[in-house]
Order: sequence, then C-alpha cells, then structure tokens
Amino acid sequence: MKYFIALVLALTFSLPLFAQKLTHSQDSIDTIKENLKAGKAVMVDVREPDEWDLGHLDGAIHLPTTQLENATKRAELIKKLDKNKIIYTHCKAGYRALSCAELLKAEGFDVRPLKSGYQRLIADGFEKAK
Repeated sequence: MKYFIALVLALTFSLPLFAQKLTHSQDSIDTIKENLKAGKAVMVDVREPDEWDLGHLDGAIHLPTTQLENATKRAELIKKLDKNKIIYTHCKAGYRALSCAELLKAEGFDVRPLKSGYQRLIADGFEKAK
C-alpha cells in the first residue's frame, strides 16, 4: 500500500510536466519579422476562408482551423509545411492560433502561436497581400 501511495503521488506531481500546453509566443515582432525574412519561419493563417478572403498577410500559408481539426484533411494540409522551419500561427484574436498550434506541435513542428491577430499584425507593419 505504501508503494502504491508513493506511485500515485509521483504521478500526480510529474503529470503537469508531460501535459504542458502551448502558450503564445514570446518572440518579439522584430524577431518574427527577422525569422520570416531569413527564411527560418513561415506565417500560417488559421482563420476560415471567408476571413482569409477579406484580407491576409503577404506570404502567409492558409490552413483553416476547421480543416486542421479534421485528421484526414490535416494530413494533406501539413504537406505545405517544412518541419525545419518555425511555424507562426495567427488568427483574429489568438485562440485558434493556440489550438491549431497544439495540433501542429503533435505532428512534430516547432510552432509558436501569436497572440496578435491579423489586424494587429498589419498595424505592426506586416504587409497585407494584394
């Protein structure tokens, strides 16, 4: 019984180490811009098609949340990404960027979800696609 209690306690205190959730990236806007310019990173827009059609960042890759959540579609979409590059995900307000980052992280990508949404990124000097 004593060993069982010790095992339960050990698992209880170590479980959070294995189940850490992603948080928004701490990379500065300048760092993000530098990584994109140097080809070390790509910007992934996880907003839905109607949002994308209203405007998106120049050079962004479009991987809609609803499609990433579907395992079959996700397998096809991630072929657009390079596992050797940082993946910055963004949406409108940062929530979908986090959930999609979790999915992409599980696929082996270095994902850094952005809290800044599309409008904030434009205000921070990212170029809007023509």
